Amino acid sequence: MEHFPLNVIHDISNIIYPKLCAACHETLNKHEKVICLKCQLGLPKTDHVLYDDNPVAKKFWGKVPIERALAMYHFHKTSRLQEVMHALKYKGRQDVGIRLGNLMGYHLQQYQLFADVDYLTAVPLHKDKLEKRGYNQSGVIAAGLSEVLHIPYDADILQRSLFTETQTKKSRMERWENVKDIFEVQKQDLVTNKHILLLDDVITTGSTLEACAVKLIANQGTKVSIVAVAHAEL
Repeated sequence: MEHFPLNVIHDISNIIYPKLCAACHETLNKHEKVICLKCQLGLPKTDHVLYDDNPVAKKFWGKVPIERALAMYHFHKTSRLQEVMHALKYKGRQDVGIRLGNLMGYHLQQYQLFADVDYLTAVPLHKDKLEKRGYNQSGVIAAGLSEVLHIPYDADILQRSLFTETQTKKSRMERWENVKDIFEVQKQDLVTNKHILLLDDVITTGSTLEACAVKLIANQGTKVSIVAVAHAEL
């Protein structure tokens, strides 16, 4: 029986079932995963890792004490990142979230900003929305980040106790009123005297992350840092 080299099998498979980039929808080569190299390099990366007073960190000044806060990318509606995030959130592409988390991890580990973090968690979805979508998009990203940074990921540290309407088109104050009392800490013993890294997909005003952080730091000795995939400027 004749045996074909693996690279030939891969090429044949890619013709029959082409794997496409989640951003540009071009065929991926055999060394690329989920997002092609050209699109990875084109994602609008921020320089937040270099500054403690970056635009994301400033959102929490005078509101809640945060150790470090940053976003990986700028969110522009015309960028490839929007296409990637749409695939993750609305097309069931959990592999996109894992890949985004991995890419964030590769970048962040160069700076060792979160080397003292004990646990990683994500902004939770309400159980009804989680059941409808089947997964928490921020949680999938967090799982990918955990793989690279080797920070334990726990999806159940926080719970969203109330279902709220979308934050889109709300003012900052309206967003805060919408979320300020909807989160609860489920694992108080786990977070006590620990440093928690809290992840969200896109940060706009920071109201949702602030509401989560307030609940976390209410526990004795708990510190919070924040990381988002993208920062959407108002």
